[in-house]
Amino acid sequence: MQIIADLHTHSRFSRACSNDITIRSMEATALQKGISLLATGDFVNAPWLSELKLNLEESGAGLYRIKGSQSNVRFMVGGEVSTIYEHSGKIRKVHHCVFVKSIEEAEQLRDILKKRGSLDSDGRPTLMMSSAELVDAAISTDKNAFVFPAHAWTPYFGVLGSMSGFDSIEEAYEDRVDHIYALETGLSSDPQMNWRLSKLDRFALVSNSDMHSLPKMGREANVFDISDFTYDAIVDAIRKKDPKRFLHTIEYYPEEGKYHYDGHRQCSYSSDPETQKSDICPVCGKKLVIGVLHRVNDLADRPPGFVPKGAIPYKKTVPLIEIIAYVLRKSSYSAAVKSMYNDMISKLGNEFSILLDASTESIEGASNKGIAEAISNIRNERISIDAGYDGVFGKVDMLNRESHRAFENRQRSLFQQG
Repeated sequence: MQIIADLHTHSRFSRACSNDITIRSMEATALQKGISLLATGDFVNAPWLSELKLNLEESGAGLYRIKGSQSNVRFMVGGEVSTIYEHSGKIRKVHHCVFVKSIEEAEQLRDILKKRGSLDSDGRPTLMMSSAELVDAAISTDKNAFVFPAHAWTPYFGVLGSMSGFDSIEEAYEDRVDHIYALETGLSSDPQMNWRLSKLDRFALVSNSDMHSLPKMGREANVFDISDFTYDAIVDAIRKKDPKRFLHTIEYYPEEGKYHYDGHRQCSYSSDPETQKSDICPVCGKKLVIGVLHRVNDLADRPPGFVPKGAIPYKKTVPLIEIIAYVLRKSSYSAAVKSMYNDMISKLGNEFSILLDASTESIEGASNKGIAEAISNIRNERISIDAGYDGVFGKVDMLNRESHRAFENRQRSLFQQG
C-alpha cells in the first residue's frame, strides 16, 4: 500500500495558525491532497486533546481515524514542542516533533511536561528542559515514542540553526542521541543540501509541511509503501531508511523557503552566501540573519552534488494553489483560484496525482495551457526563484516571466540604440 504522509501539522490552538483547522477539516483537506497519514499536531494541548478524544477512534496499532469515517485518512498522535535551555554557555531554542502510539500515552506525557512549562497557552508549548530530557520524558511514557528535530536548519529554532542551534545532532541530544533516527530538513533545505554533511548519514531525512493553515498541508511530505498501515510500520521504515518501504520525500524548492539566503527583512536586503561573503547588512550596518544555505556551507564536509550510499530520493514540487495563483496573476485566496483548484481536483483526482503523475495534456484540458506548462517546468526544474530570507518566502517564476521581460528589455534597448 502506497501512502503519502505529512507528519508535522498544527491545530488552531497554535500561535499564528488558522481558526479553520479542526480534525475533520484536516481529513477533508487530506483527501483533496491525496494524503493518507497526518500528524494530529499539538497533542499535549488540552483543548485540542479534548477534540481528538471526541472525534477520533483507534483504527489499528497506533493509528486513529475520524469516528464513523470510511476514508483512508489516518492520524498519528504527535506534534511539535519547543525546548529552551542553556548549554555550553549559550541559550538554545530547539523545536522537536514527538509521537506516541495512543491518546492515553499523550495524556501521560502531558502530565510530565506540564511541570516544565505551560501546555495550553500555545499548541506548540515552550518547555524549560533540554533536548535529552525531552527524549527521556517521551520514552518513559512510550518506549516506542518517536522524536526527531523539527526544521533542523531554521536559524532561530532549528537544532542546527545559526542563531541558537548546535554543530551536530550528537551535541544537542547528548547521550540520548541513539534514540534519534531522523531529522526534518525543513522548507529552506532539501536532502541534497543535507547530504553534504557526512555526520548526518545515519539519520533518515523526513519532510513535512509544518502547516499553519489547511492549504499549506502537504507542501512537503513523505511517500511510503507498506503492507501494514500501522504506527510501527511507518516508524520502522523511517528508522531503517528502508528504500523498499520509504520510497521518497516530496520537497519544496529550498530557495522558496523563507530562510534560505542571508538577509534583513526590515531592510529588504538578501544575499547569496556563496557569492557575497559579508555577514553585515550594507543598509543598516547590523549583522544579517544567517540563512540555511550559509549554515550548511559552514558545516559541510562534502561538495555540492554528493549523494551518499543508501540515500532516500526526493521529488521537488510547488503546491497547486500557488501554481494556479501565479498563472492567473491572482491571490491564492481569490475566488477564481479556489474555483480553478476545486475544478482540477474534481476532473483529475487529488493534488499529488496532478502534480506528480498527470499528463500535461490532461492538465491542460482540465485547466489551461499556462498551468500545464508551469507544472511541466516544475517537474523538470526549469523555473527560477528569487530566494527567501529572514522570514520572507522566495518568489517562484514558473514560466520564467522575469527572464523573458529582461530579454525583451535588452532587445528594446538595443533597438533604441540602433
